[in-house]
Amino acid sequence: MAIHWPLLVRRTHKWLALVVGVQALLWTLTGLYMVAVHIDIIHGDHLVRAPAAQPFDLDGFVAPSQVVAAAPGVSELRLQRFAGEPVWRAETPEGAQLFDARSGAPLPALTESQVREQARRIYTGDGKIVSVRLLTIAPQEMQARQPPYWQVEFEGWNRPTLYLSPTTGELISRRHALWRVFDFAWMLHIMDYDERTDVNNPLLRIATWSAFAMAISGAWLLIWSFKRRKRKPA
Repeated sequence: MAIHWPLLVRRTHKWLALVVGVQALLWTLTGLYMVAVHIDIIHGDHLVRAPAAQPFDLDGFVAPSQVVAAAPGVSELRLQRFAGEPVWRAETPEGAQLFDARSGAPLPALTESQVREQARRIYTGDGKIVSVRLLTIAPQEMQARQPPYWQVEFEGWNRPTLYLSPTTGELISRRHALWRVFDFAWMLHIMDYDERTDVNNPLLRIATWSAFAMAISGAWLLIWSFKRRKRKPA
């Protein structure tokens, strides 16, 4: 049986347009959101204060060698402040560790009250803290970061949330409603419904090649229709 190519191409084009059209609409809507909301707002830069530069008076500080001796395997050591007090921050194989800059004693893991104070110190808003939790399992919005860390959520329509290190109190990340919408839109845009990070996943490749096939079949039908019109007068 002879293949009726115009009919086959037309049906193929129609079904490809139906399937690809839905994803094309999602690409348009999610892309519009991602360009409409400024990336600095998405990052949550407005939620946290920039650390103020403060000079150190090195008199009375323990020598760095004393801290290195107390924490074998240190790869980096730097002087900083925690809750306004000077501390040595040591990068060890087990993670970051703080040491009192004056006594050299290691500082214990943060308590919930210290975490609350640190979060209020960092947060720029006026909302109250509604929950503080030490997480050992990463939520969806923090899949790229390995726990444990403290999650501090503030009141507000956009649910601003800070994630703090349990050992140093440093800000790990911040999340809010607009970021979460962006993350969902990004998932739909790149068609990675699991990790939301793979921009070259099989589903996206299939959708891309299907859109290409739809365009090629549509172009073929357009050229074929012009040829048909030229034959009618004869």
